Amino acid sequence: MDIKKLIRDVPDFPIKGIVFKDITTLIKNAEGFDYTLDKLYNLCNNKGITKVVGIESRGFIFGGALAHKLGAGFVPIRKPGKLPADTIKFTYELEYGSDSIEIHKDALDKNDKVLLHDDLLATGGTMEAACNLVEKLGARIELISFVIELDFLKGREKLKNYQVHSLIHYDSE
Repeated sequence: MDIKKLIRDVPDFPIKGIVFKDITTLIKNAEGFDYTLDKLYNLCNNKGITKVVGIESRGFIFGGALAHKLGAGFVPIRKPGKLPADTIKFTYELEYGSDSIEIHKDALDKNDKVLLHDDLLATGGTMEAACNLVEKLGARIELISFVIELDFLKGREKLKNYQVHSLIHYDSE
């Protein structure tokens, strides 16, 4: 199955000049969703994953399903102020300004083997920040997975110390 055909391009979203890769057209297709989940599962099913960490918000979709299929726990990383208990925060730089993400302080420990998942790898800043949070809690990152990677933005370079897999690659906008 060519899941790339199930992903919709939305021009000028969220700002003019950006072509947004919309996975809602993939996940609404039951066969496409199942196929994509199986492909992601096959990347990590023999790695002893104890926790799947998904990044807000589209990382929750396949991340939660992967956790269930792996028999692992699911841990969300969210934007500041969204998690109810004590958190740790990591702030990172963007092209124009900065952003932050948080994780519960008690979400992971040194015994956890983590799969980090998000829907799309662009510049890599958010995932690099997520790696920082996971490692601050003492857990080991076994694998990072994405449905989509925008190769032309070179986000993988920020993740060169990790095993990274993406199902779909785009070489240009």
